[in-house]
Amino acid sequence: MAPLIVLLVSWLVVRLIGLASSWHDADSWSGALRFAFAVMFLFTAGSHFHPRMRSDLIRMVPDWLPARPLLVTLTGLFELIGAVGLLLPWAAPAAAYGLMLLLVAMFPANMHAARAGLQIGGRRASPLGWRLPLQIVWIASLWWVARAGVT
Repeated sequence: MAPLIVLLVSWLVVRLIGLASSWHDADSWSGALRFAFAVMFLFTAGSHFHPRMRSDLIRMVPDWLPARPLLVTLTGLFELIGAVGLLLPWAAPAAAYGLMLLLVAMFPANMHAARAGLQIGGRRASPLGWRLPLQIVWIASLWWVARAGVT
């Protein structure tokens, strides 16, 4: 839930700044969303390395996947790289498509956490009935950001 709140608040703040200033990149809903996703993915990337969250994220990775701590590190690095890419207009479409793939690749961990009733950061993992639609909305929104960057 925290990433969703970070995304929505960031989107609104960036859009308001875009309306009230000459910041052309934030003067559209899709442009503001690009920056909001960058903030959200910086936030989630940080959790992959935070001592309080890291062990929870490692437990989220299904047992059938190898090198679970390494996978958490790599996904955190990919989120960080994607967030930085979203900040660069020339790289934003590729970063958005890459983050879409990353969300699909990480979904088994979210499924595992929901089915096992794991605690993530002291809170129960989001149920699949909530997480799957949210994941679809994030992927569709990143697609919108990628397409807006192409035109």
